[in-house]
Amino acid sequence: MSFSRRNFLIATGVAAASTTVLSACSSGDDSKSASKIPSVSNAKTMNIPVGTKADSTGPAPEVAGAVKGGTIYSLDQFDMDHLDPAQIYVSTEGAITRPILRGLTGYKVDDKGGTTLVGDVATDAGTMKDGGKTWSFTIKDGIKWEDGAELSMDDVRHSFERLFATFVTEGPRYVQQWLVGGDKYKGPYDGKSLSSIEVSGKTVTFTLNEARTDFNYTLAMAGYGLVPKKHDTKEAYDKRPYALGPYKIGSRSVGKSLTYVRNEHWDASTDPIRNAYPDKFVFQFGFQPIAATDRYIADKGNDQYAMSIFNEVAAERIAQVLTNATLKKRVLTQVDTVTYYWPINMTRVKDLKVRQAINWAWPHQQLQTIRGGRSTSELATTILSPVTPGYTKFDLYGVDKKPGGDAAKAKALLKEAGKEGYKLVIAYQQSDNAVKQAVAIKNALEAAGFTVVNKQIDKTTFYTQIGKIDNEYDLFAAGWSPDWPNGYSVFYPCWSGKNIGDGRSNYAQLNDPSVNKAIDAAAKIADTAEANKAWGAVDKQIMELSAVVPDYHSIRNWMYGSKIGNVVFDAGNTCIALTKLYAKK
Repeated sequence: MSFSRRNFLIATGVAAASTTVLSACSSGDDSKSASKIPSVSNAKTMNIPVGTKADSTGPAPEVAGAVKGGTIYSLDQFDMDHLDPAQIYVSTEGAITRPILRGLTGYKVDDKGGTTLVGDVATDAGTMKDGGKTWSFTIKDGIKWEDGAELSMDDVRHSFERLFATFVTEGPRYVQQWLVGGDKYKGPYDGKSLSSIEVSGKTVTFTLNEARTDFNYTLAMAGYGLVPKKHDTKEAYDKRPYALGPYKIGSRSVGKSLTYVRNEHWDASTDPIRNAYPDKFVFQFGFQPIAATDRYIADKGNDQYAMSIFNEVAAERIAQVLTNATLKKRVLTQVDTVTYYWPINMTRVKDLKVRQAINWAWPHQQLQTIRGGRSTSELATTILSPVTPGYTKFDLYGVDKKPGGDAAKAKALLKEAGKEGYKLVIAYQQSDNAVKQAVAIKNALEAAGFTVVNKQIDKTTFYTQIGKIDNEYDLFAAGWSPDWPNGYSVFYPCWSGKNIGDGRSNYAQLNDPSVNKAIDAAAKIADTAEANKAWGAVDKQIMELSAVVPDYHSIRNWMYGSKIGNVVFDAGNTCIALTKLYAKK
């Protein structure tokens, strides 16, 4: 899911993460407080188990001390590019739609921060046959859409068949690629059905072209949320999706606000995942991190009931907030699974030495300082995060020894390639902090002998723009969290040549036969330990091609108002768990 596209730069994100919520403390001098800063490298590897049928039974456990009523607000930078589940592959979009959308499976967060995969509208997390080539899910009784109509099996079938429509360009592609016959199917709008989706009574069965023992995790992604056949408005559905969850859209002013009100037809007894304490959510857009942080610090009026999906504590306020005991109490700090990186467009930057020079020149330490220091991130040398199964530590471009970059080494590589003065067009997102980082990158690369042109792109459509095959950029700010806990959900969507296309997440457009072969081979390894070794090797293989500059692994610091209760991390969706919040009286 990207914030990463799943994760928020990604904008998110799946993904799973360490379920331990960590506290952070920092001063202006990170070296004096290093022992108090969470370590990504030392955090637990993610682990999300599959729950039982009992775990999949509603209602969701009550939150201790929670009260009903009131309004929860948000202070965030940007509106959502997509709300149609089929188009959702950005973590912010996945996070904001958790209160309104439901899927066959989902992630249940307990009162200790643990996360479990359970059946959402399904009675359990699915039944696997044929080694994972066949999966069946039985739908619960009593689930209704916001208009009071029952969730039908036609709706379930239609939700998956519409994934193949030509207007669906932005969401995950796993199901479309795994369903038998999916390579030729064009969607349900001409009246044709896909035979690998079978319905019998209240049970839907999927027949896959390869064994996928993790298919039930895949279906927990927001991109596989359900859509009512009767109300499917195709492209227009992106602006006004129908709700199955405890809330529905009350109003929307694109670019400014989105309001959720209660869905009176939601039955808590069918939902093991979501609580519904506030009467309303009012998501407010257009706030840069520093403006939002200052409002959280002031803690006045409705801001006492505010939180953020995307905005974290502004880099300029990290030291002030995390060294103030009173303010720090209102910060959720979490080691995340995301790695933020800068894919290099392989169709434009074809010389290996040029790509290597970019990596050697990268100003990792300067960028970390701009982000707020080590309280916000850990420098990355790999694509996989240390908390992702398969992570293997290596450093091909001297980041550990020279975190500020090695301009001399980069210059030498450009000279060897005969590419001195090589022009790079770099795309980055529209925010105050992103501008500062873009300037630092430009300065570092130009000191190494490049000519750099920075291009600022609107945050709302950023991933749509860089996801076009014929884009005009050489590097882009991006990132990724695993869509579920394994290496496949990182390397297949982002680095396999099979996943190149408009709206896909192989932003580098890497199509290397040896990498493709290694990804396919690793995906077939049944032994978890051996598979993890293989994913670590794939990581190194891609880095040897220098198809990307790993930038950092994230330590998130979300601040919130004093009258919001139970701000906890949803490790399955790598975001604040919106349906666990309540407004204090």
